[in-house]
Amino acid sequence: MKKRILLGLAAYAMLGPAACATVKVEPIEIKPIHIVMDVNVKIDKELADFFSDIDKGEKK
Repeated sequence: MKKRILLGLAAYAMLGPAACATVKVEPIEIKPIHIVMDVNVKIDKELADFFSDIDKGEKK
């Protein structure tokens, strides 16, 4: 009986540390996002001018 206990303790001593899980957590890296937005102001201005003539005609 003593031999079984000693064998069990020996097996636990050898396999116990191998069963432990180690988790390494690294910080999350947040990078900036670069967004390019092209705005065509010239066409918007031309459309406003075009429709302003129509709007002036409705008010008269």
